[in-house]
Amino acid sequence: MNTPAASTAASSHDTLFLSPQDVASLVSRQGMVTTLQGMAACIEEDFLRWQSFDKSARLASHSEGGVIELMPIADATTYTFKYVNGHPKNTAIGLSTVMAFGVLADVATGLPLLISELTLTTALRTAATSALAARALARPGSRVMALVGNGAQSEFQALAFHHLLGIEEIHLYDIDPAATAKLMRNLQANPDAAGLRLRVFGSTLDAVRDADIVTTVTADKTNATIITAGMLKPGTHINGVGGDCPGKTEIHADVLRAAKVFVEYEPQTRIEGDLQQMAPDFAVTELWRVLAGEQAGRDSPAQITMFDSVGFALEDFSALRYLHETAGALAIGGTIPLIPRLDDPKDLYQLVRPAAPRASASTRDLVAPDLRGAPSTLSGKQLPAMA
Repeated sequence: MNTPAASTAASSHDTLFLSPQDVASLVSRQGMVTTLQGMAACIEEDFLRWQSFDKSARLASHSEGGVIELMPIADATTYTFKYVNGHPKNTAIGLSTVMAFGVLADVATGLPLLISELTLTTALRTAATSALAARALARPGSRVMALVGNGAQSEFQALAFHHLLGIEEIHLYDIDPAATAKLMRNLQANPDAAGLRLRVFGSTLDAVRDADIVTTVTADKTNATIITAGMLKPGTHINGVGGDCPGKTEIHADVLRAAKVFVEYEPQTRIEGDLQQMAPDFAVTELWRVLAGEQAGRDSPAQITMFDSVGFALEDFSALRYLHETAGALAIGGTIPLIPRLDDPKDLYQLVRPAAPRASASTRDLVAPDLRGAPSTLSGKQLPAMA
């Protein structure tokens, strides 16, 4: 990862910082399509070296209203983590449901090279991962997708599937009509969505009936059943994005029983995904095995496939790697002095060491210059040694 930004940060001990505005500028300068393509390529590269990573399920702190999580991962040279929350009721108080930031550090020294917003970036990497998985699992020639849940991630999913998979028509449904109207406005005003047909439906059933791919991106922290087995035509691929923590599902268990199910990191998905409804021995395939050619994706055109996507730290590793390299090439972002500069790295106390007191004129007058190092006294009392 020898980019100009990395070299500068490493040499000065400063850390590259990317704000939401910086990442938005990166997307604007490159274009949304190029950004999604580049991020998908990084994610695929890292999935293909799956065994190189020290992996674990994310650490989650659950509360009544949501969850806060840490997502760490590392290879031999680079360590990353993401801080991310999920609070479905946040929009009522003007906050995003998902808010995130992340760190990329040098394994050899521990020096943090990058700290970046990951709220916008999470939407980008989730969409890129969804399209990457569908490219491996959906029927070739899939052209119609149902998008159930039209909130913050929906535009990114729509654009990723349009440009990375060739989806030509999207069927929209959300229980909140305002969310669908927002999605329609954003896509209709976006040149990147030119040629993409949008159709609004009044129910999930109507939206998914004729879809080749069904993407669910709902937010409620409940065991919901957005999709049931009877809704799906043979050969449908399901991209289940919204079931991503314990007690939160979207897909009925009968759908999983009828499908060939793929996951990112099995130990995590069994706790958090729609897979949490199934017995511990329910068979699943990790996506990296399909991308690497170790196992097949779908077995027949009529088979229902499902990507139980909960979001895994490797995708954030890839996204942070991509941001670090791209921001360096485009000279985007600033630096922050996150790590102290020390003249002597063994002397951290130097940062808080009190300044040496200065002697006053009256005190200097009381010191006999001819005592040559002997303690100075006044009225038989020893004076403090002078600094």
